[in-house]
Amino acid sequence: MAGLLSGLESFGLGKLTDMKVFDAPEEKKEAVSAAPKAPVMQEQDFLFDKSYVCPVCEKEFKEKTVKVGKAKLKGTDMDLRPRYEGIDMLKYDVIMCPCCGYTALSRYFKFVSSAQAKLIREQISANFKAKTETGEIYTYEEALERYKLTLANAIVKRAKISEKAYICLKTAWLLRGMGEALVQTDKDYAKKKEEYTAQEKEFLQNAMDGFLAARQSEEFPICGMDENTVDYLIAVMALRFNQYDVSTKLIGSILTSSSANPRMKDKARNLKEILMTKIKQQQAGKK
Repeated sequence: MAGLLSGLESFGLGKLTDMKVFDAPEEKKEAVSAAPKAPVMQEQDFLFDKSYVCPVCEKEFKEKTVKVGKAKLKGTDMDLRPRYEGIDMLKYDVIMCPCCGYTALSRYFKFVSSAQAKLIREQISANFKAKTETGEIYTYEEALERYKLTLANAIVKRAKISEKAYICLKTAWLLRGMGEALVQTDKDYAKKKEEYTAQEKEFLQNAMDGFLAARQSEEFPICGMDENTVDYLIAVMALRFNQYDVSTKLIGSILTSSSANPRMKDKARNLKEILMTKIKQQQAGKK
């Protein structure tokens, strides 16, 4: 049977008569291109040095500060402690003047009366010795020292009860982060875990006592939180310390509040379920 190109010999192209009209389909090899890996963000990548002017000594200084919008929120603990990807932002919520020792949470740093500044100069600045910080980030140990200095400043300047309670709450959150960051294979793991847990508990107890007192003596919002948020926080802490009557009362006030948003009511309902389970366990243990 003659091929499709038979007869080309007459053109002197006999060698081409056996050519195939269509090339055999090549086996397509799926291109396996490795997807470019997103660069892993290091803690220092979230930070920059921001300038501040101390309201006590009026000196300018720089502090490590988290870039706005850089860190992504992963979620929150039951007591509203925030968790971010790649960084514990709690480590950077304290501003400390290296010249006079005035230290405060970022939301309170600018707000110092002349009488408070005088107290800080007399009781903090007079004996303050600055520590040189050379690292690109703050370690948990450094952050804890800064929080404790913040609390000392708040006590000295006779800050509102709510401010001191808020410092205690955030210090407890920081200690929780310290415990979570421990490596279980470290020889001192158990000792440090116990130490951090005990300190967290102590700061939480002070936070609860402070917020309970502030709730009775201060106007809302307290520390930027409305009444329902503060009540929820106290209820969570009261549950931890087995003060079920306090927790029950505050959960009830949230669930019946016309100002509580649906999300807060859902949190209160979840907390109520945990509370009911705890109460049943307690009652079963008494039998």
